[in-house]
Amino acid sequence: MSVASLTALDGVTTADGVSVGAPAVDAGGGPVAGRVLPMRTELAAVLPWPGLRRGSTVAVHGSVSLLFAVLAEATARGSWAAVVGLPGLGLVAAAEAGVEIARLALVPRPGGDPVGVIAALLDGVDLVVVGGPHRLPESDARRLSARARNRGSVLVPFGEWPGAEVRLRCTQGRWSGVGDGHGYLREREITVQAAGRGAASRPRTCRLLLPGRGGPVSEVREGPAVLRPVAG
Repeated sequence: MSVASLTALDGVTTADGVSVGAPAVDAGGGPVAGRVLPMRTELAAVLPWPGLRRGSTVAVHGSVSLLFAVLAEATARGSWAAVVGLPGLGLVAAAEAGVEIARLALVPRPGGDPVGVIAALLDGVDLVVVGGPHRLPESDARRLSARARNRGSVLVPFGEWPGAEVRLRCTQGRWSGVGDGHGYLREREITVQAAGRGAASRPRTCRLLLPGRGGPVSEVREGPAVLRPVAG
């Protein structure tokens, strides 16, 4: 897949808004890298930025629901996302979690050149999810993170990734809605832990409902300190 083929699609432009090979800038000439894409407030509270910082690598671990929560707000507010290497991804579940699937591109099997496919997508869309990142050599992973920084896109590996600024991990999960042999699964309470390097070096956690009451995501409110730092 080439950048030219991406930009030929109706409504798709490069993530940086300028020609390939130039630094990422916005329409006013200022740098794009460092600005943020929107994110649900409940989840953004554990990040070192008020959203998904352009140019960053944010690794998600342990939960497809958490991955959907990361993508939901940005796609709902006009950003494009692509998912590479996750052939079992459920679009119905994504839509129920708030992802705008009309702005979600899927590349379930990237073929013999996954690095080339991911690199082209980083040139063309705002968020790029990479499934099975452990299968990529570390040198390629670091080059892809550098490309995301240069293009002002957000790289979202679903699993371990060397040098990720932030790692979001689902550490606990509990479903509710099923009674004593009857009922339906209604919502899942999860604990999200964020850690990383630099501004994210101090781990923090929050508890979320996915889907939440009255929306795709909501915060668990059982006391005044739902969001808290983790010792250590």
